[in-house]
Amino acid sequence: MSQQSTETGKPLPDWQPAALPRRTPLQGGSIRLLPLDAERDAAALYQVEHAADADASQWDFLAVGPFQDQRDFSAWLKNCAVSSDPFFYTVVDQQSGLATGVLSYLAITPEHGSIEIGHIWFSGRMQRSRQATEAIYLLARHAFEVLGYRRLEWKCNSLNQRSQLAALRFGFTAEGLFRQHRVFKGKNRDTAWFSMLDSEWPLQRAIFEAWLQADNFDADGRQKKSLHEIRTALS
Repeated sequence: MSQQSTETGKPLPDWQPAALPRRTPLQGGSIRLLPLDAERDAAALYQVEHAADADASQWDFLAVGPFQDQRDFSAWLKNCAVSSDPFFYTVVDQQSGLATGVLSYLAITPEHGSIEIGHIWFSGRMQRSRQATEAIYLLARHAFEVLGYRRLEWKCNSLNQRSQLAALRFGFTAEGLFRQHRVFKGKNRDTAWFSMLDSEWPLQRAIFEAWLQADNFDADGRQKKSLHEIRTALS
């Protein structure tokens, strides 16, 4: 009987597992990402959550919140601060030094080189801003270039159109729908999956960095060229 060879996947002879995130700050131009510290950040973040420009609908697709009581909010942050997966960062405005939001790595699987960005909660002033985009850029760059991951994921409720549009804007590729993936706050959740690969990162990094240039913004902080326009020009 003749031997029949079976192709089972592309060999990765030089593959080494990626590294776990460490409690080190990530420095950007308009923000810093600091590993979350509940004692340091709770009061400032609670104030931001209850600011006049706060967007309560942001919590609709998060597993917790909104919070009416600072004690409950602080308790949630304390749990976030000691968690290694998800691994949370506080977003700090570079000029004011104020905490303006949180986000995390999660679904961290270094043996397969896969990591996700999620649990994103930004203040009203951060949403759709240069700072929000820079926060995603910093986590993506760190995941690919420092920690050594080969796959960056973005997942969201299929009803969360804002998150799906953000994933596409940031250069993630839609991969499909996981039906009845979760029970979320007593309701069904179908999950939309997106990804970015290490082979795609050099182009996406160039797009992010071109968009983040100071001369891409007018005196009122409005973008001159969108990420889509820059992506079209560079692709």
